[in-house]
Amino acid sequence: MKRNRKEQASNFVDYVKIFAKSGNGGAGSAHLRREKFVPKGGPDGGDGGRGGHIMLKGNEQLWTLLHLKYRKHIKAEHGANGGKQRSTGRDGTDIILEVPLGTIAKDAETDQVLFEITEHGEEQVLLKGGRGGLGNFHFKSATNQTPRYAQPGEEGKEGWHVLELKVLADVGLVGFPNAGKSTLLSVLSAAKPEIADYAFTTLQPNLGVVSYRDDRSFVMADIPGIIEGASQGKGLGLRFLRHIERNPVLLFMIPADTEDIGKEYETLLKELEQYNPELTDKNRILAITKSDLLDDELQMEVEQSFEINIPYVFISSISQTGLNELKDLLWKSF
Repeated sequence: MKRNRKEQASNFVDYVKIFAKSGNGGAGSAHLRREKFVPKGGPDGGDGGRGGHIMLKGNEQLWTLLHLKYRKHIKAEHGANGGKQRSTGRDGTDIILEVPLGTIAKDAETDQVLFEITEHGEEQVLLKGGRGGLGNFHFKSATNQTPRYAQPGEEGKEGWHVLELKVLADVGLVGFPNAGKSTLLSVLSAAKPEIADYAFTTLQPNLGVVSYRDDRSFVMADIPGIIEGASQGKGLGLRFLRHIERNPVLLFMIPADTEDIGKEYETLLKELEQYNPELTDKNRILAITKSDLLDDELQMEVEQSFEINIPYVFISSISQTGLNELKDLLWKSF
């Protein structure tokens, strides 16, 4: 059964807010050894178990935080209390939340970044479980042979946290809606993004692996189109710009039939700079798309109509011209 665009878009979730609580530590035992032939056996209370942690774990097979969208409250198990014969209570079971690579964990109140997950299998503790209390055995001394007290377990920690996904890719596509980003990705890789001639066809990042020479490859991300005012949150702007922060190379895409290519490039660059000035330090390449509309004479006219101080190439995803040259430029930029 086919899903509509709205349903497909809702499957990509790059921001969730969760309330998490780690487990309390178990209490230490104040047990005194009592056996038939050992009238003064002394303290033998064991320690309490650690409360369960709340942890994040990187999973390269995940591309979205959708599985956490409706899981708002997450609580780990408490540690068990200590027992007699110095037996330690069982640790509380950790809660391990698997997340896509590129997930950042923040404190929801302070907006402080706690850590980020960038590798498959990487584990980070979001909230530590409470420590178990010490049993009375630890408090025996020359002056107190039979301590009748033990430590309580430490309480777990709790709070609201934000998980935010920033797509990890080598190349990020930058351009206004309908610049041909989705079409290029579909031609260069096995990705199958939705393609249509209306604004904001792409409502979610699409990733594609682009094959290069000698069995090498790189990852390209088609991200929701930028619009003027994106840095102020217009359109899909902030969502788009958050993902573009991760890409070491930015491929600007402007159609050949654009009235003023130089002006459009400056507008795109300005939006990036206003959001995060560091974005302008990334390697940049310009692809002038839909060049199948141009003959040699028109291409020369277009080339003479702008002055841009970054490498550029004329391409057509439809006629597949200029694509090898584009891949060469991209590879040299890494």
